[in-house]
Amino acid sequence: MSPRRPAAMIKEGIERLARAGLPTPRADARLLLAHAARMEPSGLATTRELDELVARRYEELLTRRGSGEPLQYLTGVAWFRRIKVLVGPGVFIPRPETETVVQFALRTLVALRPVTGPEPVVVDLCTGSGVIAASIAEEYPGRPRIWAVEASEAALPWARLNLEPRGVELVHADMADALHELDDRVDLVVANPPYVPESAAAQLPDDVLGHEPHEALFAGEDGLDALRVLAGTAARLLRPGGWFVAEHDDTQGGTAPRLLAGTGAFHTIEDHLDLTGRPRFVSAVRGSGALGPEVEE
Repeated sequence: MSPRRPAAMIKEGIERLARAGLPTPRADARLLLAHAARMEPSGLATTRELDELVARRYEELLTRRGSGEPLQYLTGVAWFRRIKVLVGPGVFIPRPETETVVQFALRTLVALRPVTGPEPVVVDLCTGSGVIAASIAEEYPGRPRIWAVEASEAALPWARLNLEPRGVELVHADMADALHELDDRVDLVVANPPYVPESAAAQLPDDVLGHEPHEALFAGEDGLDALRVLAGTAARLLRPGGWFVAEHDDTQGGTAPRLLAGTGAFHTIEDHLDLTGRPRFVSAVRGSGALGPEVEE
């Protein structure tokens, strides 16, 4: 096989991926070719020809992507806000919707700075790839002390790769029982838990349902089983006045806040929209007692 021009290879890739019914064939083809060539996508524009080895790698990647394997698993990376995290089979792929959760968490930490100083205590439950904790570590203008909790054996190595270089303490534990040594000391608990209702499984794209870990996707019939556990853990970990922020399904804009209100542990409970205008996450403030509703004065 003779050397080939990148533009022609991308064109062929677009056509193949489009025939496979993928929603973003142009972007996928370009990213896969760059990955096959071991270069940044911008480098393709200044590369005249690619050799046979690259062509063979690209062919394999196109075949795998066309069969539904997630793009991020093939390239090994996912971009999120300002950072690149490593991902692969066994770990949930970060979504753009979660960026609004991180933005709110960062703003909350800045607002709490007169109380916490430059070293707020943050816990990221259900950390998965570690993308939320990593983003806070990178972006918060201070020295946050961050713990990230993950129960999945398959996800843990990816979280470790992404979090250890950023100084985040990774804990392998169930979210219900983690970090008792931090009880009543945490300023912010943030989480992107499983939240897809089991009844909605058929609505998920094939590349999600067929490849991403189901334990990171589904949370019982109503999708709120994980949040029920998280609410108790957050109430235990947070100091009075500490904040809880949790992502949820876009059908749970009413049920998630009601769930938190029903615990009696939180006040100032609000639901928030993502950038597409859909309900995306709930926030709440820990009351002054472990039980009983607290009304902000």
